[in-house]
Amino acid sequence: MDDLPKEVRERLELMVEAPFAALCGMELVSLGPRTARVRLSLEGRQNALGGMHGGALFALADQAFALAANQGENVYVAMNASIHYLRPARGTVEAEARLVGESGRTSLYEVRIFQGDEVVAIFQGTGYRLQKKLI
Repeated sequence: MDDLPKEVRERLELMVEAPFAALCGMELVSLGPRTARVRLSLEGRQNALGGMHGGALFALADQAFALAANQGENVYVAMNASIHYLRPARGTVEAEARLVGESGRTSLYEVRIFQGDEVVAIFQGTGYRLQKKLI
């Protein structure tokens, strides 16, 4: 993150330290050009069947999406998001977001959620570029 402009670094730090991300226990693993990887442990996030709650997986993917999308001078917010759950997650998971493409004021990101080497969910998020810089 040190190679990013100060304004962008500060925006990303606010996202990493956001109260909801902290409440959920999300941990930034890495950032790359328009990519991000975020980790979350199963502990305290189980559903009634003992797997990770779908809402926790969605929130993790959304955090990775936001960090990947907001690495430039422009601020992006989510315009649309969806997730496909492929199998139960029963341990620590990592969400890896990457830019798929962009056009005009929108961008499309794919987030794959892994438990080890196994993909447990795939999230797609459409980002909308705001006209003004908020943070």
